[in-house]
Amino acid sequence: MSIGSNKVGLERRLGLIATFSLVVGTIIGTGIFLKAGVMSQLLGQSSWVLIAWVVAGLLSSTGALAYAELGMLFPKAGGEYVYMREAYGDLAGFLWGWQRFWVSSPGSIAAYAVGAATFTAPLINLSVFGGTAGLAIIFILIFTVINCFEVTFGGRVQSFMTFFKIFLILFIALGIFGFSSTGTMAHLSETTDKAFNISAFGAAMLAALWAFDGWNNMPMVAGEIKNPSRNIPLALGLGVGTILVIYLLANFAYFYALPFSEALTANSKFNPQALPIATKASYTFLGPAGYSILAFAFMFSAVGAMNGSILSSSRVPFAMARDGLFFQAVGLLHPKTKTPIVSLIVQAILSIVLALSGTFDQLTDYVVFASWIFYALCTGSLFIFRKKHPNAERPYKALGYPVLPAIFILMTSLLLINTLITSPRESLTGLAIIAAGVPAFWYMRRTQRKAQQSLK
Repeated sequence: MSIGSNKVGLERRLGLIATFSLVVGTIIGTGIFLKAGVMSQLLGQSSWVLIAWVVAGLLSSTGALAYAELGMLFPKAGGEYVYMREAYGDLAGFLWGWQRFWVSSPGSIAAYAVGAATFTAPLINLSVFGGTAGLAIIFILIFTVINCFEVTFGGRVQSFMTFFKIFLILFIALGIFGFSSTGTMAHLSETTDKAFNISAFGAAMLAALWAFDGWNNMPMVAGEIKNPSRNIPLALGLGVGTILVIYLLANFAYFYALPFSEALTANSKFNPQALPIATKASYTFLGPAGYSILAFAFMFSAVGAMNGSILSSSRVPFAMARDGLFFQAVGLLHPKTKTPIVSLIVQAILSIVLALSGTFDQLTDYVVFASWIFYALCTGSLFIFRKKHPNAERPYKALGYPVLPAIFILMTSLLLINTLITSPRESLTGLAIIAAGVPAFWYMRRTQRKAQQSLK
């Protein structure tokens, strides 16, 4: 397949359904099936776990509402890279794209792929594929190829996977409420002797935020969305709201079905060999015979989120390359499919490296900490743009401005400080990778200037 020149432009081919599906489908991945276990072990009471889900959902919703306004001001490919560059300058935009290129995008894709491979283990003989890592690589390659075709094809795949995932989660949750052999409201009042700890609550929030992560991805493909002033805010608002309702319903179902002692022994980084909490809860109405159904549902959810992440994240290095801040080849589009094929290939290679080198929980911790630094900065750019472009057309304005965006920034800052304390290794690694982008930026800038001078 030949590569086109960098004169070829992206085309607006994604409608509201595909855009909504990208929001929801990228968010719903593995966290809804896994993270309630580690949150229960951290907090010791189901009510606190549910509160952590609500706070994480509201925090994500507030960020999404701010991003909706930003997406309409700058309906271009690249998302946060564009907002950071316009608000804080080229270096800030580059550093966001740098960490996204090396950590957040391939880390998310790798985590979804590893999660999908883990869920598939009961269905097939993993040794045939070289183990969990081998199957994860196959998933990454398959969905990268899918997204090398026209964006409308990737959008249709995402729409189908998203609505099917919603159906699967509702099937599990409603099945538990209707047919669980052990379900009782009394389970929700069970506690341990663990006292509430704000640091543990912050760690549980970090786990929940991984399950909500992805709401920022859709603006990355803003340059390919039809009628962006209407579809971007609608998709973000409806998408994150839908996710919050689904997540609360699912977690309520888990704690309704299981004694809290069972939630404490679910799969997590503290107990990696145990069954996921969603599997344990589903057993109470499906029985062991339903294990294959659950394994398929969990795998399908993970690869659906991976597909959305592959589609959207590849547009970031593409946008940077078009601005002369990244390798020129990454900014090339295929002349026929109009997709950033080089960016997709490089992204797949980095994702495969991370899938081979990290565990699921390590990958998610790296991704969440590095990403939320820039979520706060991007939301802060809203204040800058309100002053810098006061008369710009804004069919939608961020709800609750300036109070809600300010609360988002404050809460995110506290969460990051807590994460530095509770997970110093992952946090400092993320900061080191971001800092490494500074000399890389000056190298790219010098290379760009030399290239411009040679053309004179």
